[in-house]
Amino acid sequence: MEPALRLDVDGTTATVRIAHPAKRNAMTTDMWRRLPELLRRCAADPAVRVLVLTGEGDTFCAGADISALTADGGRESRDLAVAAEEALAAFPKPTIAAVRGHCVGGGCQLAAACDLRFAAEGASFGITPARLGIVYAASSTRRLVDLVGPATAKYLLFSAELIDAERALRTGLVDEVWPAQELDGRVAEFARTLASRSQLTQAAAKEFAAGPVDADRLAYWAGQAHGSGDGTEGVAAFLERRTPRFEWTG
Repeated sequence: MEPALRLDVDGTTATVRIAHPAKRNAMTTDMWRRLPELLRRCAADPAVRVLVLTGEGDTFCAGADISALTADGGRESRDLAVAAEEALAAFPKPTIAAVRGHCVGGGCQLAAACDLRFAAEGASFGITPARLGIVYAASSTRRLVDLVGPATAKYLLFSAELIDAERALRTGLVDEVWPAQELDGRVAEFARTLASRSQLTQAAAKEFAAGPVDADRLAYWAGQAHGSGDGTEGVAAFLERRTPRFEWTG
């Protein structure tokens, strides 16, 4: 099977699947390059309300394809990896990484860029540039520190050791851990829950959580909240004991 990123849209959920089974779903240079374009397509599709990133088969992603990290091509591959990570972090709708097996190096970088991470029991996580003498990107390091705190980030980056799913859960690297046979069902269920909620609330919360927001953006979100009708609909649905029909799409 040729290395590929496979996109499937099922109702309100888009699933991007990392497929390179010959190398534990390692990301090639072309895969890094293609990911932002797939994300732009999903962001522009009004039917898509949630994005799930996962791996083909029984592993998530073993990182970058090491064959791309040569003296000539390594910088391009690393730059593309950071660009793909930033595109994933900036995706305007909720994102979930569904992790089973290895989630290592660039794979962990992608998982950390998602909003949420659900893992199967037996999954393992690691960030391994110290094995290769590579300087981990400043933006990726900052995102990891924000997610798990400086102590765990240093443990992972200094040692390049893998940790199991239970430790990842304790440190905040993942949000939920499930038996392998239940993971897909749980992710699908939670994606449906997210899709039923207000996209206005989600988009604003995602931007606010990402860092400082200037006065212009605060004013923008105040205007969106005032004009959207989502708040009125949410209160009415609660009082009428029915499912709300939120209409804001950005």
